[in-house]
Amino acid sequence: MNTVYTLYRVSTKQQVDKTKDDIPMQREACHEFAEKMGWTIGKEFLEKGVSGFKVSASNRDAIQDLKAAALNKEFDILLVFMFDRIGRIDDETPFIVEWFVKQGIRVWSVQEGEQRFESHVDKLMNYIRFWQASGESEKTSMRIKTRMQQLKAEGSYTGGPVPFGYTLVNTGRLNKKGREVHDLAVDPVEADWVREIFSKTVNEGYGTFRCAELLNKNGVKTHKGSRFTSNSINRILRNRLLTGYVVSGDTESPHLKDLQIIDMTTFERAQKILEQRMKKNEETREIARKTQTQQLLSGIMVCGHCGGHLSTQKHIDRHTRQDGTEYVKVQPKYVCYHKSRGLCQCSGSTTYQVKRIDDAVCELIHDMFAGIKESPDEAVLKKNFDKEMTSYRAKITKLNREAEKQAQQLEKLESEVADSLMGNSRFSPDLLSKVIKSTEENIAETKTAIETLKSEMTGKKKAMESVKPMFEIFAGWAKEFDESTIEKKKMIISQLVSRIEVYKGYKIKVTLNMDYQEFCDNWDTLNSKSTINA
Repeated sequence: MNTVYTLYRVSTKQQVDKTKDDIPMQREACHEFAEKMGWTIGKEFLEKGVSGFKVSASNRDAIQDLKAAALNKEFDILLVFMFDRIGRIDDETPFIVEWFVKQGIRVWSVQEGEQRFESHVDKLMNYIRFWQASGESEKTSMRIKTRMQQLKAEGSYTGGPVPFGYTLVNTGRLNKKGREVHDLAVDPVEADWVREIFSKTVNEGYGTFRCAELLNKNGVKTHKGSRFTSNSINRILRNRLLTGYVVSGDTESPHLKDLQIIDMTTFERAQKILEQRMKKNEETREIARKTQTQQLLSGIMVCGHCGGHLSTQKHIDRHTRQDGTEYVKVQPKYVCYHKSRGLCQCSGSTTYQVKRIDDAVCELIHDMFAGIKESPDEAVLKKNFDKEMTSYRAKITKLNREAEKQAQQLEKLESEVADSLMGNSRFSPDLLSKVIKSTEENIAETKTAIETLKSEMTGKKKAMESVKPMFEIFAGWAKEFDESTIEKKKMIISQLVSRIEVYKGYKIKVTLNMDYQEFCDNWDTLNSKSTINA
């Protein structure tokens, strides 16, 4: 009697008991075959969810156990349903089969018979079999990847964790495996919390840790039933699905209005804040890391002399009066970080009184909002935009014609090379080489100019589309600034201005964000003063 060890394998755990190549089917087929051949099955080795294409034999316990048993002469035959159950790696699996045969183990497949190595043809057929199996795996992988990309592009749910703000709804359809198909839908309660997170981040300067605390205090849980953390809030703020786009790698779906929770303007403002607060952007940061302090400009103002950020500290003025009572007054001050620690030769002051600077900046912002322009006329904006686009298209058309002429010239020059080498041309090879090189450089420059113009067109289009939303934000700030909390004022100022510098003698220079200058009638007058005295 021949002792047989069997090997059953499926690539994914979902295949177990589900598809035609599942393990129970393989076991039944092998048992019937062994009984027919008069063999006795000893041990059975199972691999559930192991890819024969991606996982090397050296990392598969079943293959290693079978090798050890073969060396110990425990069995005579290795039986599988099909040879690709042993593996699908074309530069590895054929040699594993050959190794077993060299150890005196006969390798049989229920579907394909015995694999022998009695001639070069046997070896070649063995290699071709696994080369084909490897190719089939690659094709399957490519088909699955392509289909997943198509589903993503259609905005379909393809599995995985459901983002906070959404839930799954039954579509009433069944897939090929008979399972119910679900789609994403907005969860109204969670969507309100998502909006709150973005509002706190953009309007009040909440950090991710503080947002997590807010949700946890209100008893809100993640989809896993756990508490929110800084990382989970960051994932919410970064999730572009909230704007109505399903994104996977380079694949993006059309805009899906039913899935939109956050408008694009708010989302992009949040991204800018997150980027500004990253450690790597410390030197160019314009937005405060924290807004909980009562000092309006802490974290968003710099020393005009050395460029270092100004931090805050509580200065306590304390002395004893003549009558013996103690005088104590707490005066918060802005401190030049660089000068206070001797990090550079800063010529400015070490400290500045908070109230004097905050009051001066608030007065400037108040005056600026007083000169707010009327809402931009959309018809005028579109007319100007169309005029600019026409000009850009004309320039690109002209450059494309130049590029075509240059390409034709290059083709003629290259065709002249052969005649020049044979002495049948009036141009020398050296001269042709120089002219060809010059022409290639001209073509490259023309193509670069075309790409630059196209990039500028894209930028102009985005700018035009953002004018109206930006004006609405600006107008909203103008209405609420005076009555806002310190936190909200700090976020308004940090997004409204690109730089605030303070100089010795309490001179302050404010640089307004270029995106908002066009909405102020009086900014040129205010800005012409160059600096203000606090």
